[in-house]
Amino acid sequence: MAELTLISSYDRSLQPLVHAALSNEVRLLESGIRRTQRRLDEYETKHKLSTNEFIRRFELNEFDETLDLLEWIGEHRMLESLQEERTILQGIKFAN
Repeated sequence: MAELTLISSYDRSLQPLVHAALSNEVRLLESGIRRTQRRLDEYETKHKLSTNEFIRRFELNEFDETLDLLEWIGEHRMLESLQEERTILQGIKFAN
């Protein structure tokens, strides 16, 4: 478990400000997740294949590397990264 201590030169409590900033970042991540999921849905429709099945078969070298397929992989990795960041931020709790 990671711990972070914030110190401010102002007397005002930082908790509401930090909480609002974290909430805003989660909203931005969720927007990015929705956009990325829509792009993945487009690839799945275009290729008539789920992303998970595509990744599995791509790793088995069943497909030639094309720009389109590399972009699909990039979108998949982006989704994973956005989801991980959201999970981390949603797990932050204030000690006081």
